[in-house]
Amino acid sequence: MQSLPDFDQLMHLAATDPQQFTLLRQRLIDQAITQASTAMQPRLRAQQSHIDRLINHANNPLHTNILLQQELQRQLQRFSQALQSHSPPQQAKILPFK
Repeated sequence: MQSLPDFDQLMHLAATDPQQFTLLRQRLIDQAITQASTAMQPRLRAQQSHIDRLINHANNPLHTNILLQQELQRQLQRFSQALQSHSPPQQAKILPFK
């Protein structure tokens, strides 16, 4: 995996060459997803696609951070609700394929 430049280098790259910064970010993300288990890769790619849409929707870097924080809070709340759910397991009739 490619090593990450230090913060100052990343900040300089983002300020002077945003396109190159985006390419580096995408390459590092792709490497991380590729290193995940084969079963998790589609889920990670879908999550990254959602994150990319949020980033593209933002007006500036601060807005990007706010949108990503809000999304993270929504997901954490959904996970918490799922873990704390006290509803009984639902029953279903499974029909055979014909």
